[in-house]
Amino acid sequence: MSPLEMGVVIALVTTLLLFSGAPVAFAMGAAAVGFLVIFDGPRMLGVVAENMLSGLDDFTLVSIPMFVLMGAAVASSRAGSDLYEALERWLYKVPGSLVISNLGAAAMFAALTGSSPATCAAIGKMGIPEMRRRGYPADLATGAIAAGGTLGILIPPSITFILYGIATGSSIGRLFLAGVIPGLMLTGLFMMWALFVCWRKGIGFDARHRIYSWREKFESLPKILPFLVIIAGVIYALYGGIATPSEAAGVGAALCLVLAVTIYRMWNPKDLWHILKDTTRESVMIMMIIATSILFGYMLSNLFVTQSLANWIAGLAVGKWVLMLWINIFLLVAGCFLPPAAIILMTAPILYPIITQAGFDPIWFGVIVTINMELGLITPPVGLNLYVINGIAPDVRLPTILKGALPFMLCMVVQILLLCVFPEIATWLPDTLMGKSVVK
Repeated sequence: MSPLEMGVVIALVTTLLLFSGAPVAFAMGAAAVGFLVIFDGPRMLGVVAENMLSGLDDFTLVSIPMFVLMGAAVASSRAGSDLYEALERWLYKVPGSLVISNLGAAAMFAALTGSSPATCAAIGKMGIPEMRRRGYPADLATGAIAAGGTLGILIPPSITFILYGIATGSSIGRLFLAGVIPGLMLTGLFMMWALFVCWRKGIGFDARHRIYSWREKFESLPKILPFLVIIAGVIYALYGGIATPSEAAGVGAALCLVLAVTIYRMWNPKDLWHILKDTTRESVMIMMIIATSILFGYMLSNLFVTQSLANWIAGLAVGKWVLMLWINIFLLVAGCFLPPAAIILMTAPILYPIITQAGFDPIWFGVIVTINMELGLITPPVGLNLYVINGIAPDVRLPTILKGALPFMLCMVVQILLLCVFPEIATWLPDTLMGKSVVK
């Protein structure tokens, strides 16, 4: 059996294992161990533990549980609803102000937590009922929150960027910077579409029944500004040469935890235990996926599947942009079935040499990959954000939520096209602040 034929068999078996309902880490680990033993014999069992441990022997990984703790501390507080209320007070004169406020709150909360499901839950619990009460269609209300939640993996600090950086050896600081402008642009595209829909349907023009004074506007700021200052501080520490990503994440996590206790009075030990428990569970899950993905990559490389696939793709008589089109289609399809962490850790080591050989900037490509992962979060059958929103508004059917999210998905496609035409959207900020990238 040729390496490419083995690759097809491995892909089919791994897909079946993932669809069996087994945890992603266990499915990938079982596939890796099974094929190593089948093709190279039981002696390969001796490299399993060694590869998994070596995969976790990276100081950069310390930043993952720190950023997760940072997000858990914020998500467990009322920061999401406070963000929503603050923006609603400042934007109430804008047509369709509620949906604009929700999208803005989702973008800010995403930057605080880096978690798409947490953003959907925190902003949606207050925003969706209020929008529907004021006459916004159910599809627009739910679709906007589902799409806004995806910004959690694009706007830094982003765990998705950390995983991509680890998988490809790219600079995490440069990746964070590369996500800033595309994240703001995508937020702007979401808001423009929501504003257009509200203008076309006359939604929100009669919702200005509540007039907020300047005092009420400024009263909403003290609770949310400290968290936003922390995010700005973490970013400054990363790019001002003050701290490494791991150090900045640790300080940011500690400060978010302190603010959650002091501002939101989370003195109860049960609240703190809940934060630490959620952090531990999600961090261990991510670490296990990383460890088994390293083993999975070793298995593919040991059986020469990775090398053969890269040579086959490189030998295709197609232009670089046709190649990028097929890669985007592949990522989109994969995102419909698998979580972002699994896709990045499984495919990035394979795609990295292909895109660099074709002349693409790997930092720019990291942003492209992340936007594709955003699409997967609101694309059935696995689209996690759709089910989170359905849990918040169980009377709204999934097809209705999907209908509302579809225009925002098209906004993401437009963002990918803009990045392809103007790659400087992603590369200008990191190149300006950190110098030109070595790998082009």
